[in-house]
Amino acid sequence: MPKRTIPIKYTSRDFDSIKDSLVEYVKRYYPDTYRDFNEASFGSLMLDTVSYIGDVLSFYLDYQVNECFLDTAVEYDNVVRLGRQLGYKFRGNPSSYGLATFFILIPSTSDGTAADTEYMPILKKGSSISSFSAQTYMLDEDVHFNHPNNEVRVARVNAQGLPTHYAVRAFGTVTSGVIAEEYITVNNYKKFLRVSLGNANITEILSVTDDEGHEYYEVDYLSQDSIYKIVTNRNSDNTEAPAILKPFSVPRRFVREREENVTYLQFGASSDVEFDIGNKINPSAVDPSNVVINRHGMPHISDPSLDPYQLVTSDEFGVAPSNTTLRILMRVNTSDNVNASVGSLSTVSTPVIEFLNPASLTPSVKTEVENSIEVSNNTPIVGDVSLPNSQELKRRILDSFGTQQRAVTAKDYESMTYAMPSELGAIKRCRVLQDQDSMKRNLNMYVISEDGNQYLTKSNATLKQNLKTWLSKSKMVNDTVDILDAKILNLGIIFEAVGRTDMSKLEILQEAKAALRRHFVRYPEIGETFFITDVYKVLKDIDGIVDVTNVEVVIKSGGKYSDTRFNVRDFISPDGRYISIPKNCIYEVKYLKQDIVGVIK
Repeated sequence: MPKRTIPIKYTSRDFDSIKDSLVEYVKRYYPDTYRDFNEASFGSLMLDTVSYIGDVLSFYLDYQVNECFLDTAVEYDNVVRLGRQLGYKFRGNPSSYGLATFFILIPSTSDGTAADTEYMPILKKGSSISSFSAQTYMLDEDVHFNHPNNEVRVARVNAQGLPTHYAVRAFGTVTSGVIAEEYITVNNYKKFLRVSLGNANITEILSVTDDEGHEYYEVDYLSQDSIYKIVTNRNSDNTEAPAILKPFSVPRRFVREREENVTYLQFGASSDVEFDIGNKINPSAVDPSNVVINRHGMPHISDPSLDPYQLVTSDEFGVAPSNTTLRILMRVNTSDNVNASVGSLSTVSTPVIEFLNPASLTPSVKTEVENSIEVSNNTPIVGDVSLPNSQELKRRILDSFGTQQRAVTAKDYESMTYAMPSELGAIKRCRVLQDQDSMKRNLNMYVISEDGNQYLTKSNATLKQNLKTWLSKSKMVNDTVDILDAKILNLGIIFEAVGRTDMSKLEILQEAKAALRRHFVRYPEIGETFFITDVYKVLKDIDGIVDVTNVEVVIKSGGKYSDTRFNVRDFISPDGRYISIPKNCIYEVKYLKQDIVGVIK
């Protein structure tokens, strides 16, 4: 007797459709065995259980398939991984940068006419600075208090009115974070070794070395087997060019990968043994003659394209460490938000001070000078921004994939700005516009940052200089980019609505304000239109509101708000549906609790 073919409905995926298919299947093929289809029967329980399991499995199958594609992925870590496949580097928590002002008391000369320059020290790079909120910053450059451009004022006088001490003011750039180190033990050789770091908020890997003294270099991709180092120029023209940029082969290398909360170091597939056998002579500098001309026994000379990032033959993506201990030196932010407002810097917690002739100085006076150092900041320290949500991250990934590491279009410049390395800081929002007043291809890039309270603020000069340096390697030769500050428009919202008579007006008002606060917590893009209809929609979706009678948008300026002048009536649409924000401006509902007010009638 031939085997009976039983049709199965593979299109049944949810609980109801699976159960209907099972009931139909039982009725058709087991009419004499099972007849009790009562909802309370044991047979119905079994059908419900199978349908329940099928529905759950179907849900997770759909969920897992969606997580495999960038457009439909929801999990943050999955979006990061998919972006990595497209060449996007998730940077994590960026550093913040700013200009610090240092003050020091210097004793006067014997006649009191000037400060004694012998006691003017150098505050060395690497000194630690603390803020009132216990955030830590590091000095990025030496501060010379004897520099002729420093401001010197009389600070103290004796009873006769002669100066005894002078105050010297100097400036230096600071970066958020502290230097930390971590040791990781590596056992037997493993291809593509991947190690995780225990520290959170890592912004920069300074060095990676092993027990044998080998140094591992960070590269953009594991296939990149050379880097460029800055070496001291010892030639006669060193006054004009104090340093020389030279290519170096880096068989020991790694890439830094960041997920939402963890930083990983990814190494290559080659072992130390294979590297030693295949590279009896390992020159420290790359010899371009090895790759410029490849004849391979041909009677003619070929002209291959030269990849500046791949100057030597393949070494299986670099050497992976084995049977050793890695010492990792890194810069780590001390908190999730390391931006600081004006006047936040408080003390030089760990000063590194150097005097030119310490042996000739009086120890007590020298100690007095060291203890007199004070610090403050006249401009905000910015560069750290809150991490983008999943939707913003997807947009940045797609834009980054289209740039292909070069900036041609306005979107390319914006994508390169958001992709700036975390150790250089970060921009919260940017927009590139063609300069209509320029006869050439001049571009205006408007940028804005985020302060310590996550309010919009202007980007400081150091952050904009870092951005300029970062863009210079990818921009077109004939492009001129001016980095400008976007203007901040602080808006307030006043609304009137009619509430249900059977509900408390106070409760309706509180729920309405909370809904608007959730809506305006997102930062818009620079030049993004403000839709008044969105306010109506948010309010009408509240259960207790029957009708919204009026919505008014006002400008907040002066004091703790931006000084930008803006007449709302001049930019509102004829039908009153939206407000056209100028292309170089960005709106913000700054204080959500006090800038959103309303009345429920």
